[in-house]
Amino acid sequence: MSKQQTVRRHTPRSIAALDAPIVVLTAYTTPMARLLDPHCDMLLVGDSLGMVVYGMESTLGVSVDMMVAHGQAVVRGSEKACVVVDLPFGSYQESPQQAFRTAAEIMARTGAGCVKLEGGQEMAETIHFLVQRGIPVMGHIGLKPQAVHAHGGFRTVGRGDEADQVLRDALTVEQAGAFSVVIESTLEPLARAITEKLSIPTIGIGASPACDGQVLVVDDMLGVTATPPRFVKTFASLGADIDQAAAAYAQAVRTRAFPTARECVGMPADHTADNA
Repeated sequence: MSKQQTVRRHTPRSIAALDAPIVVLTAYTTPMARLLDPHCDMLLVGDSLGMVVYGMESTLGVSVDMMVAHGQAVVRGSEKACVVVDLPFGSYQESPQQAFRTAAEIMARTGAGCVKLEGGQEMAETIHFLVQRGIPVMGHIGLKPQAVHAHGGFRTVGRGDEADQVLRDALTVEQAGAFSVVIESTLEPLARAITEKLSIPTIGIGASPACDGQVLVVDDMLGVTATPPRFVKTFASLGADIDQAAAAYAQAVRTRAFPTARECVGMPADHTADNA
C-alpha cells in the first residue's frame, strides 16, 4: 500500500526561497481559505477585515481577539499556504516587548506561520526583537493603513522627499530581519527600485509588476466590493451574481415558488403542495 502523500505547508523560509512570483490573497473565513489555498503561496489574515467583514471605516478598531478568531478560521481551512496574521493597531507600537506578547499570543492561538506589522525605521528595533525570539515578520511599508490619519487619507505614497524615506524604510526592514515586505500604494518606479535593491521578497499592492509577488483583498478581486481601489483588477463579478441570486430567491419566496416538495423534509418529491 502506498503511503498517502502529505501536503507540506509553506513556511517563511520556503516563501523567501521561491523563484516564481509569490501569490498572496487575503482570507478571513474557513470556507474562503479552502477555496483559495490550492492557488496561493500565502494567505493574509489582514486587519482589512475590519472594513471588509465588519464595515468599519478604517482598520483602527480591529482587536487582537478579532485577528485570532479569523486567523484560527483561515488556518483550519488551509493546508498548503503559509498563513500570516496582521498585528492590529495599538497592539505592538508601544514597545518591542508589547509586540512580542501580541505576536506570541496570535501565533500560539492560531497556528499561523508568521505575523505582519506596519512601519519602517521606527519599527526596526521591534522587528529585530521579534525575529531574534523566533517570530518571523513580514514588513509593510509605503501606504500604511493603520497610519491613515497621519498619511492624510488613503493615497499614493512616494512623491518628492517622501520617496527617500520609503526607500530607507525598506532597507531598514530588511536589515532588521523581516523575511519579506509588503509595498502598498507606492509609485511604480519607487516600488521597482526597492525590489531591485532588496534581497528579501517584495509583495506589491498598487505598486509594481516588478515586485516579487502580489496581494489583493479577496473581496476586491472577486468583485464584491462596491468601490474597490483604482489599482484593483476584478477577476469575477460576484457582487452582481449575489445580487441577482438574492433577487431570484426573494421572488421565489414571495410567489411561493420556493420551497417545493423537493425542498421539504418528509414530503414526497412528487407531492403537490397546497399553496392556497
